[in-house]
Amino acid sequence: MINKKKLWKTADNHNTEERIENIKKEPVPEHIAIIMDGNGRWAKKRALPRIAGHHEGMKTVRKITRLANKLGVKALTLYAFSTENWKRPKTEVDFLMKLPQEFLGTFLPELIEENVQVQMMGERSQIPKHTLGAVEKAMEQTSTNDGLVLNFALNYGSRAEILTAVKDIIHDAKNGILLEENLNEDLFSTYLMTRHLKDPDLLIRTSGEIRLSNFMLWQLAYTEFWFTDVNWPDFKENHLLEAIEAFQRRSRRFGGLS
Repeated sequence: MINKKKLWKTADNHNTEERIENIKKEPVPEHIAIIMDGNGRWAKKRALPRIAGHHEGMKTVRKITRLANKLGVKALTLYAFSTENWKRPKTEVDFLMKLPQEFLGTFLPELIEENVQVQMMGERSQIPKHTLGAVEKAMEQTSTNDGLVLNFALNYGSRAEILTAVKDIIHDAKNGILLEENLNEDLFSTYLMTRHLKDPDLLIRTSGEIRLSNFMLWQLAYTEFWFTDVNWPDFKENHLLEAIEAFQRRSRRFGGLS
């Protein structure tokens, strides 16, 4: 008896591989940033606790990281926890702070093998030691990798980032390290947490919300946006491919003419 499900799965895999090869023939976004939204709504639809959605969302991170690496994306920044997320119930925050340990504990060997470098941006002083320890261990063990940069925005807020940059600039100006006439956009960018990365080419936000939520406000000035109603735990490889295909159809003029 023919197993139709297996045939369909094989056909889907073939179509996915074909799409990947076609995408790689055109310029692929070097830096993709994702606002991973909708974990709680995914869980609510299934009468599950919100933490179940966060746990399922962690599986999506693995799938999307693998595909981004396969496509040749150079940096993938994931908005994991914002400075405003501390307002959530303590049980949820505590669970979110345990996820990096679980995620990196199981996924780190593969990241090392696949030449992925783990990085993090965000204010570290508030992050629990066990959370920060897991992230810093991953950063240390992947520091010599020169493939995809997997950048976690953890306890990150763009307004706080910009304010800190301004304060550092004022400090350097007062101490003669920086001259006012030398300050421009490029120099300002070196005071941001993303100084080691180029600005995102593509921003993806899931769950149907259409806002930036205090995420990379400076860096997204000329980024292409792609929104989807799909909740993050349901975000599949084909959704990422669809977003990149949409990106490749656009004309990026950066304020000029094509």
